[in-house]
Amino acid sequence: MLLLFISSFLAATFIPFSSEIHFAAVIHEHNVFAALVIATIGNTLGGMFSYWIGWLTKWNWIEKYLRVKREKIERFQKIIEKKGGWLGFLCWAPIIGDVIAIGLGVFRANKYLTLFTMLTGKFIRYLIIALIILDFCK
Repeated sequence: MLLLFISSFLAATFIPFSSEIHFAAVIHEHNVFAALVIATIGNTLGGMFSYWIGWLTKWNWIEKYLRVKREKIERFQKIIEKKGGWLGFLCWAPIIGDVIAIGLGVFRANKYLTLFTMLTGKFIRYLIIALIILDFCK
């Protein structure tokens, strides 16, 4: 389960990594609810790590080390200013999820709302994956 936590965490950061296959393997061997909780917590903490990177870093660091172009994040600026932390629901999405999380940090979206919406979105994502896998394996 520790490896599931780590893979879920890494999958939610700017590191190109996927946790779905690992999650699928774990739910066959362990308690589905425990795997769901651990994957959600790991993935949410990874997303919040990206949020804090955005909050703390400078543009040139984001571009150089995270390989996220300033233009990509600036495209989200008006949306982030309008919707704020509610965009955390979308941080589970492949490719744009990391950009959204970093952008929420850069533009200082409410950290509590971001945490809540990110946690909820990621939980729903893993729940759907678990339901599909469990239904498929019947």
